Amino acid sequence: MATPNILLIHCHDLGRYLGCYGQTVDTPHIDALADDGIRFDNHYTTAPQCSPSRGSLLTGRYPHVNGLMGLAHEPWELHSDEILMPEYLNECGYSTHLFGLQHVTDDLDRLGFDHIHSSGSLSPAVSPAIHEINRARDVAETLEVFFEKDTFEPPFFASVGVFEVHRRQNNGLHEFTDTTYEPANPTEIEPLPYLPDGPGIREDIAAMHGMIQALDAAVGTITTALDAAGHAKETLLIFTTEHGIAFPRAKGSCYDPGIEAALLLRWPDMIKGGQRCDELVSNVDVLPTLLDLLGKSVPDRIDGQSFLPLLTDEKYYPRDQLFAEITWHDRYNPVRAIRTNQYKYIRSFWHLPSTYLTGDVFASKAGRDVREQLQAERRPYEELYDLTADPYEQINVAADPEFEHIRKQLRGRLVRWMERTDDPLLDGPVPPADYEELLPNQTK
Repeated sequence: MATPNILLIHCHDLGRYLGCYGQTVDTPHIDALADDGIRFDNHYTTAPQCSPSRGSLLTGRYPHVNGLMGLAHEPWELHSDEILMPEYLNECGYSTHLFGLQHVTDDLDRLGFDHIHSSGSLSPAVSPAIHEINRARDVAETLEVFFEKDTFEPPFFASVGVFEVHRRQNNGLHEFTDTTYEPANPTEIEPLPYLPDGPGIREDIAAMHGMIQALDAAVGTITTALDAAGHAKETLLIFTTEHGIAFPRAKGSCYDPGIEAALLLRWPDMIKGGQRCDELVSNVDVLPTLLDLLGKSVPDRIDGQSFLPLLTDEKYYPRDQLFAEITWHDRYNPVRAIRTNQYKYIRSFWHLPSTYLTGDVFASKAGRDVREQLQAERRPYEELYDLTADPYEQINVAADPEFEHIRKQLRGRLVRWMERTDDPLLDGPVPPADYEELLPNQTK
């Protein structure tokens, strides 16, 4: 098998809200990737938040394993011995390039890229305006120029990160729109099946459509430039996002809408177009799959497993479970979850409101519609959902005697995973990353 170039396109807060995943939003360029390659219908992330999930994608390890248990600007940081995707690919002979944003570290040297093509690659800790200068259109045009100049040394790896579809703060309200994006008509929007049909939710979905279409246009610019440069046939193009959409019960939660993510792979002549895969896949599996593809042994330290056989029609031993977590975001919200094809078990480790809302979701029109309703009660420490009968996770059956054996079985699996990965939650509450700095008059 030939060694491909690798082009990784990743965006914020999109989940699977795309036309190719059955949503009523116009995304022809992204849909074309699915038509020309393979679409993963059960791809989930390790965390329903940005930095921890992105860290898992780049290291193949869970957030509590690699150290990134909160946002990189809060400030959480990868452990010093972590090895990231660009470093692995450098060892495989790739020239590595970063375009647009990342949100894994404030230390760009830590990422291991040979070339950084954007001043906007730093995290919001360094510049609060970072997201604004990484709009999809601008990042795509930068990449287009590099393809036109043919300045890539093959094989190349290019990570392309864009701002969309992240909410923007506007006078205390977190919105999807400004004059750059054209929103859809709120009256024509299909409501989200796991939320009530409120006017604020409709307005936010409609505005999000404008951002998604800007993202889709940028993907079109990139793929056209890739084709024009003559790189398409020898390039593995990966399109993904880091967690679910920025709405209640999605971003920041371990329910499916929070941890679901698109994963599309296109490699002409090597991956048959129009394929649909319904096997469980986690974003910790992407890195080991690339290493496997390149004929490299997957280090024992990597938590994920290669799904390369799904692309080559070889024998594949499917996952029967995957794990997700959140520890810190705007506040302490320690949760661990296990998902199988039929069930979801969620364990909360703190006294929490019934539904946690990240700061941007809380201060949104959608958040205003439901925050009193969703935060009125205390969350149960255990949640269990039968995803076949209840795909939107509305009926917690953890206390139902009929499901007692399932609850015990999944709880046991979750605990064994936490023990195997040395999860710090087993030792008690996890302090914030800057805990020592917050302590007064400490002698160091």
